[in-house]
Amino acid sequence: MTGTATVLVTGASGMLGRAVAQRLVDDGWDVRTLQRRPSGVDGARDRLGSITDQADVERAVDGATHVLHLAAKVDIVGPPEQYRQVNVEGTRTLLAAARTADVARFVQVSSPSVAHVGGSLVGVGAGPAQPELARGPYARTKAAAEVLALAADEPGFRVLAVRPHVVWGPGDTQLVGRIVDRARAGRLPLLGSAAPLIDTTYVDNAVDALAAALVADESSFGEAYVVTNGEPRPVAELLEAICTAGGAPVPTRHVPARLARGLGGVLDEVWARLPLRGEPPLTRFVAEQLSTAHWFDQRRTRAALGWSPRVSLDEGIARLAAHTRVHARG
Repeated sequence: MTGTATVLVTGASGMLGRAVAQRLVDDGWDVRTLQRRPSGVDGARDRLGSITDQADVERAVDGATHVLHLAAKVDIVGPPEQYRQVNVEGTRTLLAAARTADVARFVQVSSPSVAHVGGSLVGVGAGPAQPELARGPYARTKAAAEVLALAADEPGFRVLAVRPHVVWGPGDTQLVGRIVDRARAGRLPLLGSAAPLIDTTYVDNAVDALAAALVADESSFGEAYVVTNGEPRPVAELLEAICTAGGAPVPTRHVPARLARGLGGVLDEVWARLPLRGEPPLTRFVAEQLSTAHWFDQRRTRAALGWSPRVSLDEGIARLAAHTRVHARG
């Protein structure tokens, strides 16, 4: 992108947000960011603040032509009100400010979990977000935020939602870091048969898709699109690849899926009621994610965004292994 187009990227201190903001700078966009701490993106102008603060949001969006909204509360546990304030009310505030500032295009970064109600998702597209049925406070509030965003789509203020699925890559602390740490501690069992197919998204492919969404054809707006590598693998195979690349032992112990889901639900309640630190060893959402299939038909996404993944799953695993070796030497 060249010229005077200015994009506001919220949540640019996370792995995906930082990577896409840097990509947009490199592509010639005038990039500004909004998050609580410096983004570390060379060439971007940071606006430090909170997505829940109206004044911060209005200052950040003033003069922007595009918005890429990634900021969210993504922890697997926490008070439900915190999820609502950040994910729902933060999105509502940003949408209103963007419309007032005459932003032309707004890309809502969502999640396939907004349409996952506990069962398997096999070769499906982007089903409707279901705030009442989605599993856990993160998924429910992200679903509500997506509904708000797509309802705001209109001529002159075009909105679409992109749902990157299980994004990972070197330096990732959300997925890879948790898997590796738990495997090293002996706390990463395989749930059920560990045979259901799961699709994931290497971070560079997610970056490409979000950059493409900002300049997608006008006819693509008003809709949600799931983004993945398009290479589903069995859960056990995927965990083995990540653990091996991350220098951790491969999990071999199996726990019945139904037992894991029940235990996850109990631990959800315990962590919600008691002032416990850290994360529970398991949640119902994680148990469902690791014991059900979830992979998606990518044809509609690729046609609408004019995008296709350029880094294969195997190449991504090789990059992760190389990163681990360099980090270990360091």
